[in-house]
Amino acid sequence: MEKFAVKTSKQLEFVDITSSVQAIVLKSGILSGMCTVFVPHTTAGITINENADPSVRADIIKELDKIVPHDDGYAHAEGNSAAHIKASMMGFSQNIIIDAGNLALGTWQGIYFAEFDGPRTRKVFVKIIKD
Repeated sequence: MEKFAVKTSKQLEFVDITSSVQAIVLKSGILSGMCTVFVPHTTAGITINENADPSVRADIIKELDKIVPHDDGYAHAEGNSAAHIKASMMGFSQNIIIDAGNLALGTWQGIYFAEFDGPRTRKVFVKIIKD
């Protein structure tokens, strides 16, 4: 297992971590298998989505804010319930197939660290499993 840090600069932010994950895959030397990307945080998540047009990330954040507004009378005393809910909706891990030593992502896909309670420095774990 490998891990790396992601430093976010906003309360809500999607950070493209595709190249960091791909570097770990290449370093492993595994040509065929599975890559799991996991975040050990309750107010952040991992998702795969378009990485060609940054407005897609902005649109996702905008719509998540409509569905789960920051202030909505939540009972959680820390004031970050919306971040917990958004992280649960996004999920805390993604599995990506490794083919010929590369992540088998679609042409327009990228892996994103989804920050919902930043800015912070976060951890990302990557586990490579050989076929």
